[in-house]
Amino acid sequence: MKFFLDSANLQELRAAAAWGILDGVTTNPSLIAKEGVPVEEQVRRICDLIDGDVSAEVLSLSTQEMIAEGRSLAKIHKNVVVKIPLIAEGVQAIHALAKEGIRVNVTLCFSAAQALVAAKAGAYMVSPFVGRVDDLGLSGVEMVRDILTIYRNYGFQTQVLAASCRGPRHVIEVAKAGAHIVTLPFKVLEQMFCHPLTEKGLEQFLSDHRKAFDLVTA
Repeated sequence: MKFFLDSANLQELRAAAAWGILDGVTTNPSLIAKEGVPVEEQVRRICDLIDGDVSAEVLSLSTQEMIAEGRSLAKIHKNVVVKIPLIAEGVQAIHALAKEGIRVNVTLCFSAAQALVAAKAGAYMVSPFVGRVDDLGLSGVEMVRDILTIYRNYGFQTQVLAASCRGPRHVIEVAKAGAHIVTLPFKVLEQMFCHPLTEKGLEQFLSDHRKAFDLVTA
């Protein structure tokens, strides 16, 4: 499974990259806005920092404007994957961009039916929002399982990128389902390897070592 960081913050990205477990980045207009930097400039900075897929989202809502904006974003860097929302106008844009060889991450996916449409349109990735589906009283993980089953049935090459994962439990469940990628906020990525019992165990080991050393040197 690939780990992507859902962030446009360079400090977070540098920290995650230093751990050696980061495979890519997803951004959206909200995350970019927090950084107070023009979209193209911030996306370029991220691409210079991270050697992997970097998703950058269009702001337009009409098909032709999405296509034009997608082309512009794709020119920023070879690692850019254009994010397109899963609406009717977006499906047309996905198809057009995919025919031009531009990779598309289809975002705001909330059902297996939508994911099937995205794959048919030529999506490089589809991003089902696991946590937000759970908020509706449904199962986001079950949605991911259904998508993966459908893709296997018909040989679709579209990658499933599990988004809106609220904690390590979500990550484990979508990993068990077979999601190709998971994108995580920085705090959730930290939680993946931080555990209170690890800290407690380490503290005990070091304490025992110090006691033994003190006995030897007494």
